[in-house]
Amino acid sequence: MTTNSSTNSDWLFEITPKNKFFTLNLKEVWQYRDLLMLFVKRDVITVYKQTVLGPLWYLIQPLFTSVTFTIIFNNVAGINTGTVPPFLFNLAGITVWNYFTACLNGTSNTFAGNAGIFGKVYFPRIITPMSVVISNLIKFGIQFLIFVAFYIYFYVQGVDLSINGLVLLFPVLIITMGILGLGLGMLISSLVTKYRDFSNLIGFGVQLLMYLSAVMYPMELIKQKLPDYGWLVQYNPLAYLIETTRYMLLNVGEISVSGLGYTFLVTVVVFFVGLLIFNKTEKSFIDTV
Repeated sequence: MTTNSSTNSDWLFEITPKNKFFTLNLKEVWQYRDLLMLFVKRDVITVYKQTVLGPLWYLIQPLFTSVTFTIIFNNVAGINTGTVPPFLFNLAGITVWNYFTACLNGTSNTFAGNAGIFGKVYFPRIITPMSVVISNLIKFGIQFLIFVAFYIYFYVQGVDLSINGLVLLFPVLIITMGILGLGLGMLISSLVTKYRDFSNLIGFGVQLLMYLSAVMYPMELIKQKLPDYGWLVQYNPLAYLIETTRYMLLNVGEISVSGLGYTFLVTVVVFFVGLLIFNKTEKSFIDTV
């Protein structure tokens, strides 16, 4: 008489509950890299699949926003951008800001938007928000090319423009922006599973945050004009990322080493707190969504 018994060695993968506070199993994510790329492809193709203009929205949104900001904040409000054309000044900030908001908005609905998939099949849940951050890099790349095209146009027209040597570190800023958006997105996504009305505040909160992130004005200006409220911008890590972006690409403004150190610290803390709550919510979210 023979019996069939299964041991752990019979299985390729063993799915067990997560007991650690911080679980970012990069080995498992690598094993599911094909699925990650499929999600990235899905995010890129399906967003504008049934739209009239399709991917052209990638170009229209930052251009129209830059024109609007130029009219309101530079022509009407009189914000001075020095030798840099106001349109180019605004386009630089908007291009980077759009990447952050795309990562935040895309990851903040992870559990509610993928409940059907999560409830049927297992895969590392972190793959879903990671795919959003990666796919939005493509959108950012397209919008950044638009910025480069206008930069060349103004330069050919004889505008005094220069690039700072620190531009080689520009990818570090973008990665930081993506990680910060991922961390906040995971945190918000976990809260939305229990408090559904919280999702209604995201759009308003992002718009308010934009005005506190020095997207359309230099950080030095808010310190001069509104010194009593300058701390709202000074304690905003996004403001340092955007200000440093303009410093690198347009050689205007200033770079704060302490501000960037503070930004990197906040990014790491937000990411790990978001990951902690994300992993905790993952265990029981299916009962609340």
